[in-house]
Amino acid sequence: MNLQQWNATGRIITLLASLAVLAGCGGRDSRAPAPAAEVECLARAMYFESHRSSRDGMIAVGTVVMNRVASEAFPNTVCGVVGQPNQFAPGVMTKTMSGPSAALAREAALSVYAGERHPKIERAKFFHAAWYQASYNNMHYVVTTGGNAFYEKRRPQDVTSPFPLPAFRG
Repeated sequence: MNLQQWNATGRIITLLASLAVLAGCGGRDSRAPAPAAEVECLARAMYFESHRSSRDGMIAVGTVVMNRVASEAFPNTVCGVVGQPNQFAPGVMTKTMSGPSAALAREAALSVYAGERHPKIERAKFFHAAWYQASYNNMHYVVTTGGNAFYEKRRPQDVTSPFPLPAFRG
């Protein structure tokens, strides 16, 4: 498949995802259907932030996005969260997604939007590249997957995992 065919496939998946949610098959309240743009914004964050390494890494990124949407400290829409300046990969909203990972990201985004969550993320709203060594004392790490280390911000005395965990193989 060439790039144009992959992009067409992504548009079809996004359309089908929107139709499923509109039909009440998406697991969310059918009175509040997911616009295709919300699923696409979620897919873009998952695609560009997970190094396209695995569905597990994509689901983890998607879970953080949804945790932020649910938090009063962040915008209350997926596109609002993903579009925040300096929060996600440069170009996350404008670069082209292509290849098999684009279709995987769109499928995984639909699943996360419908309610799937990474089992290790829980309340985490933050992550950074797994190789990065942060020097803050309020970072409680919950999982490392998809090339990222995911963490919750806690009071220093409540941090029990102050260093990135070994990569998750779930």
